[in-house]
Amino acid sequence: MRRRAFLAATGGGLIALIGAGMAAWNQVPVIPKRPEPDADAAFGWIVHRDGRFVLTLPRVEMGQGIATALKQVACTELGVAWQAIALQLHDTSSPPVKATVGSESVALFAEPLAQACSSLRDALEAGRLEGPVAVSTRPLSALRAFRAGGLIGASPELAQGRDIVTGAALYAADVVRPGLLHGRVLRAPASPEVGSRASTWNRSEAEKIPGFVAVVEDCGSANGQAKGLGIVASRPAALDQIAEALAIEWTVDSLPEQADIARAIDIDTALSKGKLGNRVMDGAPEGTSFDISMRVDIPFAAHAQIEPRAAVAEWKHGRLMIWSGTQDAFYVRDALADVFGLDPGAVTVQTMRIGGAFGGKVLCRAEMEAAALAQAVGAPVKVQWTRAQEFAFGYHRPPSSHRLRLKLSGGRITDWDHQQMSSHILFTSAGLPVWMQAATDLVVGDPGVARGMRIPYWVDRARAAYDTIRLPVHSGPWRGLGAGPNGLVVESAMDEAARTAGADPLAFRLDHIRDPRLAEVLRRVGETANWQGTAAAEHNGIRTGRGIACGIYKENSYAAVVADVAVETTGHIRVTRLWCTHDCGLVINPDQVRAQCEGNLVWSIGMLLSDALQIEAGRITAENFHENPIPRLTEVPPIIVELIASDMPPSGAGETAIVAGPGAIANAIRAATGVRPARFPLQAEVFAT
Repeated sequence: MRRRAFLAATGGGLIALIGAGMAAWNQVPVIPKRPEPDADAAFGWIVHRDGRFVLTLPRVEMGQGIATALKQVACTELGVAWQAIALQLHDTSSPPVKATVGSESVALFAEPLAQACSSLRDALEAGRLEGPVAVSTRPLSALRAFRAGGLIGASPELAQGRDIVTGAALYAADVVRPGLLHGRVLRAPASPEVGSRASTWNRSEAEKIPGFVAVVEDCGSANGQAKGLGIVASRPAALDQIAEALAIEWTVDSLPEQADIARAIDIDTALSKGKLGNRVMDGAPEGTSFDISMRVDIPFAAHAQIEPRAAVAEWKHGRLMIWSGTQDAFYVRDALADVFGLDPGAVTVQTMRIGGAFGGKVLCRAEMEAAALAQAVGAPVKVQWTRAQEFAFGYHRPPSSHRLRLKLSGGRITDWDHQQMSSHILFTSAGLPVWMQAATDLVVGDPGVARGMRIPYWVDRARAAYDTIRLPVHSGPWRGLGAGPNGLVVESAMDEAARTAGADPLAFRLDHIRDPRLAEVLRRVGETANWQGTAAAEHNGIRTGRGIACGIYKENSYAAVVADVAVETTGHIRVTRLWCTHDCGLVINPDQVRAQCEGNLVWSIGMLLSDALQIEAGRITAENFHENPIPRLTEVPPIIVELIASDMPPSGAGETAIVAGPGAIANAIRAATGVRPARFPLQAEVFAT
């Protein structure tokens, strides 16, 4: 959406907010442009030249395997061997492409690519070897790439896989330019939502460090309200030494605490003040007496990708070149052009492979810092964030506080009420000023927070509503947006309802499902896991239990999960086995889809047992994984993934299983211990005997 389009779309309700807000914010920030792909655009992705095909990948490869899947589509539609197509990553000199987000790569890009390849194949078979090819759209059923067989449904060698294991594949941190220097932007130990700035520093001591090049005060646009101080060195190891020698004294406007955030989103406090404003489901539960009333609280969580962000910037003759592991190269280009007063055509952003992102590498952060430092010193500069910077200055999954109330009659749910308080996800505080975020709250809410609140079950009366509040720590997109937290809450409530009804949790869910695809994944996972109830038992003090959950991701992909857990007398919890059945339509590459399911299930373990960013004295305290742990390999159990054979169009697999994994584990813990998990991450003492 363009800036003017945003103002038009938000309508008359925005006028008063603009009048007040523009005094502090004199312009609308750059808004990502996310064009939908079509067959005409896809002709820019596939080229035949000198007897070879080159596929310019229209998506960013960040470990999800899209390079392999789209190459399978191209090879199949063109009718050529695997080795006949070379891959290259896109940059912003090519036509704009949509950001790599939302598990959309196969769902949105496979058909346009297949259409382009089919027309290119026709032209080559007709003897045309030069010039552009006009699109001739075929029905989906006529495309070779949408029929199982050959490469479709197979798992060929991972595209660029050999490059990865031999070190030939380049990430942003691997880029080297002639005369390259190394930079870092230092910021106050405080949330970037809080105003902060360097007040004094000791430049003379910093200049004594071997490798010192410069201290830079103008570091481009601020990260939120946190103004930085840049340093540049000829060797990366000098950066820590220079930072220490500067002995910066910081001025910080306020120091929010964890308790402040908890009070701000407390759901019961919010409900005591009246109804929540954003409705997802509009049913009106009858009466004020409910059979189940449960509260669930979920904390901040980091993306915790293995690769900290990095960027290299180089200025030449008034033009700017950026190498970056970004999910949205065109947004980065536009943001840099805006800040440095350039025509967008004077900025080129070359995408690189990404070592994990999960929604966390969309905004322009390391790229902005590298560009500002490179401009200041007149040489190429690489900025590599530290792990501590990732935790401190990135945006995170917002905390959320939920109240669910259910009423049952005749063994079924008649009334459902889910109320939630959270902070922003799609309309992230890391990118939008206060007045603009308030405008989105007023007009459209935040669909990222709402994702997963619409239940996939049939009940007589269902209401779901939420409100968002801007918090003093930046929140934003995290794998699946609200689907993970909301799926955990919804499936916990369904499990508690089955227990209240005295019903088997699998049969109880089936009794409330009208979508045949959801019912099928649920039945199949029960068969695969040999479901015979919650299987609670105790042996030598070890309590075991089994849980089940299911869900729909973005209304078109389906997953169901069974989890087994063991709980020791100390309360220590181990997930001992996971089963997942997954339906994402036609599967292009089963190995990669299974890998995505496995990744979601590992995230599910972390979501319950370890994910939590702590805030003290205005700052996130974690500086590395020992203070913000993620599941280790020793904590990952055997995982069995079954894929449903389907002739439906591909619908996305990257985030689907997150709707069911956390709920299944939580329900298994409830079965083993008799205690409903309600505050996360789970603390061992709650489950100790």
